[in-house]
Amino acid sequence: MAKRKRSKKTHTNSKILTYIAWFLSLVALVLSALLAGYYIGFSDGKSKVEKTYTKEKKLLNKLDKKLAKKPISVNKRLKSVLKKDTKQYISASHEIDGTSLANVPKMAQRKKVITPHKALLAIIIDDVGTSSQVKAIKSLRLPLTMSFLPPSKARPNTQKLAQLENIYMVHLPMEAQNWSAEEPNTLRIHDKQSVISARIKEIKKLFPKVAYINNHTGSKFTASEVAMNRLIFALNTNNIHFIDSRTTAQTKAPKVLKNFGLKYVARDVFLDHHMDKPYVLAQIKKAIDVAKSHGTAIAIGHPHRNTLQALYESKELLKDVELVYINRL
Repeated sequence: MAKRKRSKKTHTNSKILTYIAWFLSLVALVLSALLAGYYIGFSDGKSKVEKTYTKEKKLLNKLDKKLAKKPISVNKRLKSVLKKDTKQYISASHEIDGTSLANVPKMAQRKKVITPHKALLAIIIDDVGTSSQVKAIKSLRLPLTMSFLPPSKARPNTQKLAQLENIYMVHLPMEAQNWSAEEPNTLRIHDKQSVISARIKEIKKLFPKVAYINNHTGSKFTASEVAMNRLIFALNTNNIHFIDSRTTAQTKAPKVLKNFGLKYVARDVFLDHHMDKPYVLAQIKKAIDVAKSHGTAIAIGHPHRNTLQALYESKELLKDVELVYINRL
């Protein structure tokens, strides 16, 4: 009987071991399935990550190419913005009386202004009259002082455009020696004091923030001491400073301003007497040299494509001086 009991116990133990073996096999199977699923999921995830990375890399490469072409896009933008306005410009040489003045007539010697850091250069853009010109000038992101022509039939909104700017000038038309295409309400040498004063009062009303004006053409007007006396008297009454565009070597502005006890301020370099870009680039370098030599300088340009493109291409060169708005001088 004892022998049978032992046999039954052995059978039971064998049965338990079988169950354990089956259980362990099942656990192993589940673990294998989980591991296989993880590996497959990881592979799929890895594949997706690699695809996303490749896609983003391609996009970045495209962006790099676009950024590398930025100067071309700016050039195209200027061409597009100024397409209509550029047709109005045959030449900027209408501003000055005689080709020789492109290289600056002799000025009274001036002392070098000692500046704490870099020399100061102000660049005035004359003849501003349309929103497209304003957009093109501002797209350069340079502190360029815009000088707006007074409103006329051809440019009715100049005063509204100027109101949006903190610093601006008025480019006041004055009588020239040889220029047939006069602007409306051009000041003439035989205008009485009442006429000139009324015009300046009107300019102040149209452009309330104006603190500086420079002459548009004016080679005949600025050469007349009587006319300049009347103009400076009217400007002084309205707290407006005169900046001589120096369109003639016979300008009486230095003498008249001295008589009024005022400082004579004038342009040093015309950037675009000739409109080809190499010439403008050379004039920008010249303006920088004048600024370095004297501590300050004023250059005048116009809102046509080649001038603005040359200024864009000279951004690095202009870092040799501090480019400032006219009120800094």
